[in-house]
Amino acid sequence: MINEFVYHGKSKLHCGYTTGTCAAAAAKAAVLMLLSGDNITEIKLITPKGTELILPVTDTNITETFVSCGIIKDSGDDPDITNGILIRCTAEKIQSGIEIKGGDGIGIVTKPGLDQPVGEWAINSVPRKMIRSVVSEGCKKYNYCGGIRITVSAPQGKKIAEKTYNPRMGIEGGISIIGTTGIIEPMSNSAVIETIRTEQRIRRAEGRKNLLLTIGNYSEDYLLKLLPFMNSQSVICSNFIGEAIDMALEMSFESVLILGHIGKLVKLGAGIMNTHSAQADGRMEVLTTCGVLAGANLDILKKIPECATADAALDLLKSGKVLEKTMNILMRRIQYYLDAKVKKDIIIGAVTFSYRFGILGKTNSADEIIHRLTEEYNG
Repeated sequence: MINEFVYHGKSKLHCGYTTGTCAAAAAKAAVLMLLSGDNITEIKLITPKGTELILPVTDTNITETFVSCGIIKDSGDDPDITNGILIRCTAEKIQSGIEIKGGDGIGIVTKPGLDQPVGEWAINSVPRKMIRSVVSEGCKKYNYCGGIRITVSAPQGKKIAEKTYNPRMGIEGGISIIGTTGIIEPMSNSAVIETIRTEQRIRRAEGRKNLLLTIGNYSEDYLLKLLPFMNSQSVICSNFIGEAIDMALEMSFESVLILGHIGKLVKLGAGIMNTHSAQADGRMEVLTTCGVLAGANLDILKKIPECATADAALDLLKSGKVLEKTMNILMRRIQYYLDAKVKKDIIIGAVTFSYRFGILGKTNSADEIIHRLTEEYNG
């Protein structure tokens, strides 16, 4: 565990290091052992962020033609699915140059728009740069003028990748070797946001002009009922609706439709673009306001703030025969804030639902975007 921390609320959390850092450290150790013949048990590495790490080297195999060794991934206090796995690098001499390839457990890129081209190993550009740098340093240290081939592998990679978004994002057969700073900050949102950006980039590389954003598993399940042809074609933006919209503007999509459960999308009625409960709530306040404008009676309005879930509040509004009118008002408010967000540079809309009530409402531009999506993905 590295001696670097971040604070999350009152908690002091250990930072970790990325798969890219592991690969670079393992490559450095393997090259030094290959060129010196010595056995190395720990290796020093400077990450792109400037953090100095001294990492234990494990699982070493030294032969006359190659050296293979590994670094155990340590994600610190971050709940990373790759925590504790072995990232292995094999170094062998070749005639010239520095060649980097993947091996067992490393994925292959199958869709355009990712960091590496289609058909290439899913070893991102920053880890590749780190590997090239440490290999060059090792060759210079021992006055070696030939070439080096580095093969990166992850023995558990194929199994772990099945539990990630990799197949959805167009990486097949294993994990990615990633990282930009080399360091993992626990509870950081940067990895989620980067995943959203990558998925949107894939859609644009496919030639898509119209984007469907879903909020999470509920939305993905409901998508199969509403727009089944869009299965696996949406981009999951989680709570980061505002960031996802900004990315869509940057990538010049022509329209964006947001599909989400009422428990999340109701917050858009107050202009809340990050729907995580730790950022803001306001669900009952928005529903109460819309209920007032819909003419709900005072007894119902007094009970709404006591509700624990949006569905419970909807039950009250339905009992007062104002549910449909309340949802119409809510959708107008959502459209207002979405238009304000994009400044009408693109067409944007939303559809919200619950499992109990089905589709609860659409903004006034939603049907046009659904038509665009249908034509684009079926045409």
